[in-house]
Amino acid sequence: MHSAYLIVIVLAAAANFYAAISDFTRPKWLLANIERLRIPEHWLPMLGGLKLLGALGLLVGIAIPQIGIAAAAGLAVYFVGAMVTVLRARWYANLPFPLTWLTLAIVSLVLGLIAA
Repeated sequence: MHSAYLIVIVLAAAANFYAAISDFTRPKWLLANIERLRIPEHWLPMLGGLKLLGALGLLVGIAIPQIGIAAAAGLAVYFVGAMVTVLRARWYANLPFPLTWLTLAIVSLVLGLIAA
């Protein structure tokens, strides 16, 4: 069980680091996506910061489980919001992206609760 927990945590952290870096570097594809989703561009640093903190929290949670659990719960809430944003924009083809990150957050949360 501990191996599965570590694999999922590292994978979820890496996915969120990637998403945060994208928010900070603002590639053209991301700017096009947030425009379609009607998200103001000035929100990107805050959104990237939340993902970065979540990723760091997941990794710290390996040593301090309560922080990992809190980070996973926060990321789950964040990506529920991302799903709502995609649904609100009726961009159903984009649902697999936030759903993947949401799944990683929920599995991290569940495994963190089991491991604690």
